[in-house]
Amino acid sequence: MRARLLALAVAALAGLGLVVPSSPASASTGGTVDGDTHPNVGLIAFYDADGRFRCSATLISPTVLVTAAHCTSGTLGKTLVTFASVVAEAPPSPLPVAADPSAGYTAAELAAAGYLSGTAYTHPQYSDFTDLRNWNDVGVVVLDQPVTTIAPAPLAPVGTVDAVKQPRKTLFTAVGYGTEVRQAESGPQKPTPMSYPIIRRYVEMPGQKITPQIIQTNGNEKDPFGTGGTCFGDSGGSLWLGGQVVGVTSYGLTQNCRYIDGYQRIDIPVVADWLAGFLG
Repeated sequence: MRARLLALAVAALAGLGLVVPSSPASASTGGTVDGDTHPNVGLIAFYDADGRFRCSATLISPTVLVTAAHCTSGTLGKTLVTFASVVAEAPPSPLPVAADPSAGYTAAELAAAGYLSGTAYTHPQYSDFTDLRNWNDVGVVVLDQPVTTIAPAPLAPVGTVDAVKQPRKTLFTAVGYGTEVRQAESGPQKPTPMSYPIIRRYVEMPGQKITPQIIQTNGNEKDPFGTGGTCFGDSGGSLWLGGQVVGVTSYGLTQNCRYIDGYQRIDIPVVADWLAGFLG
């Protein structure tokens, strides 16, 4: 993910006395190629002052996608949206380059390239990884044109996750376009996040801890109770429980994406009330 975000997250969490994430989470390690299992989960791409980046997001109404705040904060211009399950199996990336990167994408150039466009908004109480009690790592992308061919994902009612009394015996499902973690074809033969393929995947993970703001899971494909975890590119992707979205991918605790993953809860009043303002 963005070097700027990484530096802020590490410094902030260290100051809180927490285990420091190596980065905001961004591709799936392990897991299953999604195909059309979660057609309402899309990939978003956008520019900020540091360049172009990508995240995952989930359609929650015909015109609104929910994602992470660190995938919307500082966005220049429009945000690209696609619901293709396979974006690219190998380089080069098919995503267009903005005519003026300093201004970001325009709706016209995204439409000409065959992509949806939208405007990014960030939760006004997003703490930018500085306050775990007021994390609020959630944002939305409001589409310029509604999507009528994909059913929006159902949001879990407020307090849904509070009913989970045994997180370690509960399986959560995360969906996103994160990178694979595998051995490189050359050089040091250690598991490394790869840039390609860019494919929608889902993983199942047992819970690890639940707080009033955050859900943490054990995201390791070698876990006997799970199938993998989230990684670079999964940021903003949805976390599901019982067929409903309960969170969005926020952070991970290791560079090789094989340990604990963190998700911003959206079934809490401070988030649900803000989202309701976009859903009418």
